[in-house]
Amino acid sequence: METDGPVIAPGDAPASAVARRDTLLAAVSALEGLSTHLWQIPGVELEAWVTLVDRLGGLAAGARVALAVEAQQRGEIAASQAGSVTGWLTRSAPGLAAAGGVGAVALVVGEAQRPAARALVDAVVSGSLAAPVAVTITGELERLRPRLMPEAVPTVFAGMIEVGRGFGSRGVRELRARIVAEHGRPGELDAIQESVSGLVALSHPVGDELGMFSYRLTTDPVGKAVLEAAIGPLARPLPEADGTPDRRRAATRRAQALIEVCRRATAAGGAPPQGPKATLMLTMSLSDLQSGLRVGTALGSSEAGTLLAPGVVRRVACEAGVAPVVLGTESEVLDLGRTARLFVPGQLKALWLRDRVCTFPGCGMPAHWCDAHHVLHWLDGGPTAVGNAALLCGRHHTVVHRDRLIASVGPTGVEWDTVPGSYDRALAGRPPRWRSHGVSEVGGEPGDPAA
Repeated sequence: METDGPVIAPGDAPASAVARRDTLLAAVSALEGLSTHLWQIPGVELEAWVTLVDRLGGLAAGARVALAVEAQQRGEIAASQAGSVTGWLTRSAPGLAAAGGVGAVALVVGEAQRPAARALVDAVVSGSLAAPVAVTITGELERLRPRLMPEAVPTVFAGMIEVGRGFGSRGVRELRARIVAEHGRPGELDAIQESVSGLVALSHPVGDELGMFSYRLTTDPVGKAVLEAAIGPLARPLPEADGTPDRRRAATRRAQALIEVCRRATAAGGAPPQGPKATLMLTMSLSDLQSGLRVGTALGSSEAGTLLAPGVVRRVACEAGVAPVVLGTESEVLDLGRTARLFVPGQLKALWLRDRVCTFPGCGMPAHWCDAHHVLHWLDGGPTAVGNAALLCGRHHTVVHRDRLIASVGPTGVEWDTVPGSYDRALAGRPPRWRSHGVSEVGGEPGDPAA
């Protein structure tokens, strides 16, 4: 790379503050006139120039924070007419103020007063972490702190800083579920995913003068995973008849796929579904599945990597086609699941005839809006049999799994024990379904289609 003056290598940095100031003035002068000399830079060197200027910008941003921290610690800001870090920065860094970045830098300066935040401030000062990302990290940590094991907080903090360096604020926010899964208090991820399930909503259509309509959908992790599994295959790009690439936007393909899913459901009318509502693959280790303390990870769709809480996994295992990929101690596959655990159309017709509505006390949701629930969970050895099944609407299906409820099933109906924990009390003393060498086979009732 050619320059108009001497190049100062990193190891040749000026030794004194005065010399560094003079060098900074020279750098400012070089940048102010750079646009008029761009034609002199060979095309192959433009990327290297951008990298150099980007590094300079990061160091400059870090130095700005370091100077503000120094001024704060020496009492210069308190003694100034500005009187506050925000006011001092607004006056001394007009470019930062114009860009709306004063608040983020001021927050980092405030964090410098806390020894526990030293690593965060050092990362910003070094130029490897942007001040707005540091703000995101502090906010996320405070939001998650009540849900974390206290001894895990330093580890989580260090991990957030490392992710923030490479992936910014978005990457830090995407850590939420994994952090709670790995470092949260027992049951926290279940509690979070159960609470957000109550916020699921679909707005009424809003039209415009062109006859186009907009919806707003809000869903929880389970709904997101099931929706993506349902529309994913239908939303793939399809070449035109002449072989040219699909010209539809990704958003268009997804919307058309969702409409197609709804069209097929409407065409089915009141008939029982001919297959599972959606097909997901979840990985869990054998010990995690036995203990119910860790999360499942979705595979096989655009939602690969989505974390689902233990209670949520058990519920989804009832209402969707889930292949639980059970892993042993060396991550070897022990079981890929059994399709026999899914209720077949004949069984669903029998349940519709027997139960008529959601079987939970006081609910009258019609049968064709309900799920077929394994009363003794399939994961615990329950057979896919009418005598081990009950119809439940979506809301009460969630309640039954959340409160761990058991029912007794007779020829004419279902009776629920609604005292929380009744399922676990009924399960006590039963032999475990999962064995150390793999999975035991549990058949259905004699004469049952799934047996």
